[in-house]
Amino acid sequence: MSKIYVLHENNEWTDHLLKRLEELELPYEDWLLTNGKVDLSSEPPEGIFYNRMSASSHTRGNRYSAELTNAVLAWLEHHGRKVVNGSRALQLEVSKVQQYLELEKYGIQTPKTIAAVGKEELLEAAKEFEGKPFITKHNRAGKGLGVQLFQSANALKDYVESDQFEEPVDGVTLAQEYIQPPQSFITRCEFVGGKFVYAVRVDTSEGFELCPADACTIDDLFCPTGEEESNDSKFQIMEGFDHPILEKYERVLAANDIQIAGIEFIQDKDGNLYTYDINTNTNYNSDAEAKSGKFGMLEVAKFLGSELKKQEEPIMVD
Repeated sequence: MSKIYVLHENNEWTDHLLKRLEELELPYEDWLLTNGKVDLSSEPPEGIFYNRMSASSHTRGNRYSAELTNAVLAWLEHHGRKVVNGSRALQLEVSKVQQYLELEKYGIQTPKTIAAVGKEELLEAAKEFEGKPFITKHNRAGKGLGVQLFQSANALKDYVESDQFEEPVDGVTLAQEYIQPPQSFITRCEFVGGKFVYAVRVDTSEGFELCPADACTIDDLFCPTGEEESNDSKFQIMEGFDHPILEKYERVLAANDIQIAGIEFIQDKDGNLYTYDINTNTNYNSDAEAKSGKFGMLEVAKFLGSELKKQEEPIMVD
């Protein structure tokens, strides 16, 4: 019997989905890819395969999970299996450079960014932002890895030469113009089946490393997820959100065969919109969803179920 196979490296970020699959009585199998092997001479089982590999997997001790997933996806796609968020999604997940270039291809503005390998090269890149604040971030990131705000190239030099400097896992650090919003929040747009589901306003007043997943509350002071009951929760779903950028986002996702994603943007004081992240391992905040009555993982489970049903339907021949 065909099943839904969930490929991932973090149980805490996947439990919510598995519970929804059980709720809908959908057959599934959990494929944990922290370690493993791929027999290229074998044939994969029949079913729908949903890739939830995260760019930040190395921060949880799973250094080569993305590489293992890449091998698994290549194997699945070689045999013509239906993969949700396949190889191209993984390529974008682990490279902000590729994300930005793909966004720009479809007329979506991104912040000015310079990719650098090496400390001297990073310091040279910072000179491009002379007189203006800028940030650094990791090319392969997730959870805001490596995000630091600097007012000058000299401030970056002090950081780079200190013990606090954080080497990116792929060696690529990005220097990027800092977009100053009139208020401390960003907007994250969620898509399931390639279509817009909802937008969430994320309060960034306490820092950059903000993740919607409820699991991020575990001993992670940099990833608050709005458990408080007050109206100033860090994650608030925006009712009735609509913007012309959504159509462009959907085109980008379709062109890259990405069905499930969260895309983040920020606006400056003049209303200019800058997109800076495509997250193909998107998570959802349960408190924000409970208040709005919209549930991302439920929509994902329904979508996977519909894809499984399509696969099982007999092909009619005239």
